[in-house]
Amino acid sequence: MDSDYAACRVLFFLFIIISCTLQQCCANGINATQTASLFVNASESSVKKIPHTMFGISFEEINHAGAGGLWAELVSNRGFEAGGQNTPSNIDPWSIIGDESLLIVSTESSSCFDRNKVALRMEVMCDISGENICPKGGVGVYNPGFWGMNIEQGKAYKVTFYVRSSQPIEISVSFIGSNGRQTLATSNIIAADVTNWTKKEVVLEAQGTDQNSRLQLTTTRKNIIWLDQVSAMPLSTHKGHGFRGDLFNMLADLKPGFIRFPGGSFVEGDWLTNAFRWKETVGSWEERPGHFGDVWQYWTDDGLGFFEYLQLAEDLGAVPVWVFNNGFSHNDKVDTSTLLPFVQDTLNAIEFARGDPTTKWGSLRASMGHEEPFDLRYVAVGNQDCGNNYRGNYLKYYSAIKKAYPDINIISNCDGSSIPLDHPADLYDFHVYTNANSMFSMAHNFDHTSRNGPKAFVSEYAVTGNDAGRGSLLKALGEAGFLIGLERNSDVVVMASNAPLFVNANDWRFNPDAIVFDSSKVYGTPTYWMQQMFKESNGAILLNSKLQATSSTSLITSAISWKNLDNNKSYLRIKIVNFGSDKVALKIIVDGLDKNLIEAEGSTMTILSSTNVMDENTFNEPKKVAPVTNPLGNASNNMNVVLPPYSLTSIDLLKKSSIVQVVGPNTVQNLL
Repeated sequence: MDSDYAACRVLFFLFIIISCTLQQCCANGINATQTASLFVNASESSVKKIPHTMFGISFEEINHAGAGGLWAELVSNRGFEAGGQNTPSNIDPWSIIGDESLLIVSTESSSCFDRNKVALRMEVMCDISGENICPKGGVGVYNPGFWGMNIEQGKAYKVTFYVRSSQPIEISVSFIGSNGRQTLATSNIIAADVTNWTKKEVVLEAQGTDQNSRLQLTTTRKNIIWLDQVSAMPLSTHKGHGFRGDLFNMLADLKPGFIRFPGGSFVEGDWLTNAFRWKETVGSWEERPGHFGDVWQYWTDDGLGFFEYLQLAEDLGAVPVWVFNNGFSHNDKVDTSTLLPFVQDTLNAIEFARGDPTTKWGSLRASMGHEEPFDLRYVAVGNQDCGNNYRGNYLKYYSAIKKAYPDINIISNCDGSSIPLDHPADLYDFHVYTNANSMFSMAHNFDHTSRNGPKAFVSEYAVTGNDAGRGSLLKALGEAGFLIGLERNSDVVVMASNAPLFVNANDWRFNPDAIVFDSSKVYGTPTYWMQQMFKESNGAILLNSKLQATSSTSLITSAISWKNLDNNKSYLRIKIVNFGSDKVALKIIVDGLDKNLIEAEGSTMTILSSTNVMDENTFNEPKKVAPVTNPLGNASNNMNVVLPPYSLTSIDLLKKSSIVQVVGPNTVQNLL
C-alpha cells in the first residue's frame, strides 16, 4: 500500500508539472522560438522617397477633444447659449450661489451680440445691510468648467465678461477650490456706470492649486445685473494661441506631417442644422454663436474654430487638411440643383485661409492677427458620404475649386483602392475600423492597388472592439503592422492618421483613443507611443527589404534611411512587428552598407511590448506600455537580434557619412 501511494504521488506531481508547463506555454508563448532572416538593400538603386505628409493626425471635436480639451477655455457654456435660443433656458453647468430669497437667476434675449442674444439676468434681493443681508461670501453664480478647472499656484488667468446694470456694480471674481471654501484667486470689479454693455477684464494669479476648481461671480449689493460671454483663459497657452500646453506638446511630439480637421462625423452632423459651419466660427470669440454637435451630443462655443485649426496646423508645422460639409448630414442633404450657395460658401472659406488681405475674407483673417495666408492645399469633400447623389455634389465642388484654386488637392470620399473612381480626384479617402487580426492582415491591402490615378489618404484607422480595450498593446501592434504595410506602399498611399485622437476621461463617447486627459493630466495609449515610432518616416527614404521566416504571417518589416535634424546624423531604421506569441531570432543582413560604416556607439534598439498583450496605460501608470530604448552593442550590417512576442521593434543603425554603396538592383534577390 505504501509503494502504491508513493507511485501515485509521483504520477500526481508529474501531472502537475506537465500541466503547469503547458499552461505557461499557452499563456505567454515564449517557450518556442522561431527564426527569420531579413535582407535590406541600402543601395541608391533601391530607394524610394516617402512623402513628407505620410503620417499625420486626424482631429475631431469628439470626446470633448477641443471644448474642454485642447482649446484651453475653462468656462463651459460661456455665452449661456447651450440651453437654446428660447428663453428662459437651461444654464447648465452654471449653478446658483444662494437661494430664492436672496436672488433669482434667469435668461433673457437681451445681449449686445447679434448672433448670440441670450444673456444671464441676476436679480439680487439681499444687500450689505438692512432686513435681508447677503451672506458673507455674497450671492451669484459659479461655473465648474469641464469637470473642474485646473487652477495652479503661481499661474495667471485672464477672466473676461460683459456686464450691464442700471446701478453701480461691485462684483467679486474668484477661483474657488473644490470644497467651495478655499479661495485660490480673487479680485473685485467696481464700476459706477455700466448702463450699457461693458467689457471687463481682470488677470487673476493663483495662490493655490486645485484640479477641480470653479469660477464664481458674486456680489453683496442689491441690484439687477446682466452678464454675458464669461471667459477664463490661462495666460500660459501655447504661443498665446489658446492651445492647452501639455496637450499641444503631445501632438508636437508626434511631428505630424498633416492635421485633418474638424472631423469626422462632426462635420456632417446628424442633421444639417447642426453641421460645422466655418463662417460661424471665425471673427471675435464673443460674436461666435456656438452650436450643438448632435452626433456627439454636446455643445461647443466654437472657440476652436476654422481660424484656430489653421493656426494649430501652422504651429505644428503640419499641412492643414480641411474637411468641409458637402451638403450631406446623416439624415438630410442638399440637392445638387440647389447646391451653388454652399459651393460659394466653401470658396469663401478658402479665400479666408489663402486670400490676400485686400480680399473680403482674407481681410477678416488679417484682422484676426494673421496677415499672411495659411498654407491650405488639401480639402476633403465631405466625410464618409460616398453613395447616392454624392457624385453630383462632389463634381460641383470639384469644378469650382479647381477653377479658382487649381493647385488645391481635392479628396473624394469614395474608395479607389480596388475599383477605379468614376470621377476626378487627387486623393481618395479610406477608413478602416476592425479587430486587431484583421487590421494586421490589412498590411497588404494596397500591395496590388493601381499605381495610376489618385493616391490614397487613410484618414481614419483604428482597432476597435474587445481587442482594443481602452487602448491595449494588442490594438497598437495590429495598427503598427498596418502602418508598415502603408509605409511599404507609400508610392500609392500618401497620408495616414489614427482616429480618434483625444478623449476627455470624463466623456468617453468613442473608444479607444490615442491620448487620454482630464483637467490636469494626460497620457498616451500604446497606440500613441506606436505612432511615435513612425514619425521619422515622413520624408525618409524607403529601402527594399525582404523577409524569410518560418511563419511569415506573424511578422512584417520595413526599412528606411532617415536623418535626425537635431544632431545632423543619419540612420538606417528597421522596424519589425512580431504579432505572434513566440519570440523570434532574427538575422539581419544589410547589403550596400559596409560594416565599417556603422557606428555601434549611437546605434539603438527600441521595443514596444509588455507582459500582457491587453495591457493599457492609465493616469497612475502612464507609461506602463511605452517604448524602451537601449544601446545596440552588436550593431553591424550582419547581426542577430531577438524579437519579444507581441512587440514592435525599431532598430536604428547610426551611419557614418558617405555610406551608400551602389550595387545592382537585384542584390536582394540574388541574396535570396
